[in-house]
Amino acid sequence: MIKKKKDFRYIYGPVASWRLGASLGIDLISQKEKVCNFDCVYCQLGKTLIFPQQRKTYVPTETIIAELKSLPEVQIDYITFSGRGEPTLAENLGQAIKAVKEVRSEPVAVLTNSSLMSYPEVREDLSGADLVVAKLDAYSSASLSKINHPQPGIEFDLVVEGIKQFRVNSNTRLALQIMFIEENKNHPEEFWSLLDYIRPDEVQINTPLRHSPVSPLSPEEISQIEKCFSTYNEHLPEEGKINLVSVYNAKMKEVTPISSKNTLKRRGKV
Repeated sequence: MIKKKKDFRYIYGPVASWRLGASLGIDLISQKEKVCNFDCVYCQLGKTLIFPQQRKTYVPTETIIAELKSLPEVQIDYITFSGRGEPTLAENLGQAIKAVKEVRSEPVAVLTNSSLMSYPEVREDLSGADLVVAKLDAYSSASLSKINHPQPGIEFDLVVEGIKQFRVNSNTRLALQIMFIEENKNHPEEFWSLLDYIRPDEVQINTPLRHSPVSPLSPEEISQIEKCFSTYNEHLPEEGKINLVSVYNAKMKEVTPISSKNTLKRRGKV
């Protein structure tokens, strides 16, 4: 039984994830401000104020493991690298994934904005996870600029090619998460050619339901988008069909966080 909530500094939750069940988060970029190379218009953590120039270690791997070892007994479906920034900016991500797997039995997921997947060393790091959820809100260079506001040097074609190379060269399960908002809601068919090229295991149809600078799409709008992807799926052979999940249709687990509300707030989870 969980008797008290603790201010863990680098791990948080478990949170009720519509994709991952009871998800215990690991924030490998933990800083006072968000650290990211995107400034997405819908980000629940607010504007990006710190744009990193290179990958580096923000939180030592041994510090993460020490917190994990102090966990009380708790039901977890996934241990998920996410938090206040883009986890692939941590150069010790691969090391941390391996270390987590040595002390915990739950599968490991990484939520990434896909920006650095064109780097072989990043793909190698991600290959240690059981599941990679790669963001792909954009269907063109123009939509990437409009929705995600990437740091200079991050190009749409490089992002797509990085995801593709990961798919080809890794056995890790790959899901594409698409955040649908006003800017891309009328273009779901534009993603068909990207799905043909990448061939992910799953597509996650999302819209910002947490506190966000932009309004979420309605259940009816998301339903229409889901139908578009279902139509795409109908043309695939049975063995090649993509699993489709939608934020409005997902069943949420009841979870009891071991971390305090203040810890969750720093990561936009409440």
